[in-house]
Amino acid sequence: MTKEKYDVVILGGGIAGYSAAIRASQLGKNVALVEKSKSWRHMFT
Repeated sequence: MTKEKYDVVILGGGIAGYSAAIRASQLGKNVALVEKSKSWRHMFT
């Protein structure tokens, strides 16, 4: 198992979590987005 280092960890991949992950990445941060659902479709309904 490899160990990854993240500057930002976001729990929840809803619209807000997804937007936060994109913005943090744009600011040069190494981002992990953790979502419990296996499908991303629920984020946009």
